[in-house]
Amino acid sequence: MSSSLSEVFSPAGPLAASIPGYRQRSQQLEMAERVAAALADNRVLVAEAGTGTGKTYAYLVPALLSGGKVIVSTGTKTLQDQLFNRDLPTVRDALKAPVKIALLKGRANYVCHYHLQRALADGRFLSREDAGHARAVARFAKETRTGDKGECNDVPESSPVWGMVTSTRENCLGQDCPDHKECFVLAARREALDADVVVVNHHLFFADVMLKDEGMAELLPACNAVIFDEAHQLPETASLFFGDSVSTAQVTDLARDAKLEAVASARDCLDLPPACAGLEKAAKDLRLTLGVEPARYSLPQLEARPGFDNYLVGLINTLEHFAAILETQAERSEGLESCWQRSLELLAAYRRWRAGEGDAKAANAKTGTKAGAAQADPAGDSEGPGSVRWGEATTYSLQLNATPLAIGEIFKKQMSGHPRAWIFTSATLAVQKDFGHYCAEMGLIDAESACWDSPFDYGRQAVLYAPQGLPEPNSPGFIEAVANAAFPVVKASGGRAFFLCTSLRAMRRMHELLQDRLEAEGLDYPLLLQGEGSKNELLERFRRLGNAILVGSQSFWEGVDVRGEALSLVVIDKLPFAPPDDPVLSARIERMNREGRNAFMEYQLPRAVINVKQGAGRLIRDESDRGVLMICDPRLITKPYGKRVWRSLPPMKRTRELAEVVDFFEAGATA
Repeated sequence: MSSSLSEVFSPAGPLAASIPGYRQRSQQLEMAERVAAALADNRVLVAEAGTGTGKTYAYLVPALLSGGKVIVSTGTKTLQDQLFNRDLPTVRDALKAPVKIALLKGRANYVCHYHLQRALADGRFLSREDAGHARAVARFAKETRTGDKGECNDVPESSPVWGMVTSTRENCLGQDCPDHKECFVLAARREALDADVVVVNHHLFFADVMLKDEGMAELLPACNAVIFDEAHQLPETASLFFGDSVSTAQVTDLARDAKLEAVASARDCLDLPPACAGLEKAAKDLRLTLGVEPARYSLPQLEARPGFDNYLVGLINTLEHFAAILETQAERSEGLESCWQRSLELLAAYRRWRAGEGDAKAANAKTGTKAGAAQADPAGDSEGPGSVRWGEATTYSLQLNATPLAIGEIFKKQMSGHPRAWIFTSATLAVQKDFGHYCAEMGLIDAESACWDSPFDYGRQAVLYAPQGLPEPNSPGFIEAVANAAFPVVKASGGRAFFLCTSLRAMRRMHELLQDRLEAEGLDYPLLLQGEGSKNELLERFRRLGNAILVGSQSFWEGVDVRGEALSLVVIDKLPFAPPDDPVLSARIERMNREGRNAFMEYQLPRAVINVKQGAGRLIRDESDRGVLMICDPRLITKPYGKRVWRSLPPMKRTRELAEVVDFFEAGATA
C-alpha cells in the first residue's frame, strides 16, 4: 500500500484534487504508512500526532484502503458526528472508495416508539415547554430515518423529555416490544453490521464490551481493526466500565416506569402506586444524607455520614418489597415483567456494593469465568484486580461505584482472541516522547509507538509565558494573584482569551475578578462563563464576537477548535493535578506506594502533563494562528519536575517578562 499512499497524499493526488486548502505534510504520510503496516499485520500501534498533523486523514485513508471491516471509536459524540458527517465522506469521495459507512450510538440517543407513546398517553409533563418538546419529538419520529436525537433541532439536548422518550438497557422490552420492527436502535445496529467502517464512541465501545448490549457484541468479532481517536481518554472511560456502579437515578426511573405500566396494565393492583412513591422517597432519602453540592466521597466518608448506612439498608429493603409486589403483576404485560427484572438487578447491585463485592465485574472480565467473582478482593489482593468503593453525588442523584485500581490486565484480555489491529492515537499520549505511562496503564506491553511533532512553526507563532512573583497554588489569594498577573496580558491581546481553570470554584472566582476589572477599567470585552449555555453555543458566541474572554473548566481543556484571531491567549491557572483526595486517585496512589513505586512520578505527573498538553493545544490550530500560552503555576519553574512539563509542550519561545509578551502582541497587530 506504501506507493499508493504516497500518491494519495501527494500534491497531485486525489486528496489535493478534491479538498480545498489541502497541503502535503510529511508527518501525515509517515503516520498513514505506520497505520497501514499495523492494519496489514494485525499489530498494536500507539501514535501521537501533534496539532495540525492531519491524523484523522492519516488513519482514515489506510482504513478505507485496507479492504477490511474497521471500527473507529472517538472520545465524544460531537467528534463522532464530525467524523461520520464530514471527514469520512470527504475521504471516501476523494478516494472513490466503494465502502459503506455507519454511525452507531448508545440506545439513549435514539427515540423509542414505545416510551414516546407511553409519555404522550400519560401526559404528566412538568411544564408546558416539556409538553411542547414531547409533541416535537413525536413529529420528528414520523419524519426521521435514523431516530437520532442529535438530528432533532427543535428539542434541546438538555430537555428532560429525552429521558422519557428514549430507552435504557434496563427498560428496553427487546423482542417483546410491540414496536420491535420499527425500532431505531435495531435499525442502526443492522446498518453497522452491514458497513465496512463503523463510527462509535468510547463509552459505547466499553459499555458493550462489558454489558454485551449495544450491538458491538456482534460487531467486534467481525472487524479486522479498531482505531481509537482521542485515545488519551481511554483509561478513564475503561475504569468506569470495568467497574461496577448503581445510581439512585436508576431507582427513580424504575419507580416512574412502573407507575406508568401500572396505569396501563394493573389499575386494580392497589399496592403498586404507594410502593412506587415509597421507592422514590427511599432513593431521595439516601441522596439527602450527603451535601447539596455535587461531590465525590470515599467509602470512609460515606460511612461517616449520619444515616447513610441506615438509609442504604432502607433502600435495599424497599427495593425488596417493591420487587415482591411486581412479581405478582409481572405476567400482565411486557412492561411490568421488565420492571420486575430491573428491580431484581438493582437490588442485587445495591447488596453487592454494600457487601464490598463490587469487584465482581472486573474480576469476571479478567478471568473470563464466574469464579472470578469469588476471587475478587476489594482491598486489592493479588488474586483479583482490586477496586475502590466510593460515591458521587450529583444535583439529584447518588451513584455508588466500585472502580478497579488497575485496568491494564482487564483491557489486555479484551484485546486477546480474534487477531486484529489496534490503533491508539491522540495529540497527547506521551511525556517527552515517552509512551511508558500510557502503555503500562492500558496493558499494551508489546505495542509499537511513534510520535510526530506538529508541523506548525511554534517558535514564530507562539510564546510560553511563566509570570514571576506568583504565590504557591495552595496559598490564600492565589486566584486573585493570577487575575492580577493575567489582566495586563488580556489588555495586550485585546480580549480574545481562554481562561482554563482547574476547578469550578476557581473558575467562578476568576469570572468575578475579571468582571470587576473590566468594569473598573471600562473595557468592552464580552465575558463568557462555562455553564451559561451549552458548550457549542458558547464557542459559537466566542468565535462570532471576536474579542471575548471565556472562563471555563474541564469542558474547555480539550476538544475545542477556535482558529484565527478570535483566540490569541490561553491562561492556565495551575498545573492540572487531579485532587489527591479523589477516592479513586488516592486508592491508586496508596496501592502504588505500597508496591514500592513512586506514584507521583509514574502516575500523577504523566497525567498532569497530558492534561497541560491538551489545554495548550487550544492555542495554535492553524499555520496562521499566533498566540500566548500563560501558565501561572510557579511550580513550572521552581520544582524539578516542572521541566518535564514544559519540555513536553511544543517548542514555543519562552519568557518570564511581561514586556516581551506585550511586544509579541504589538508585533502581531502591525504585521
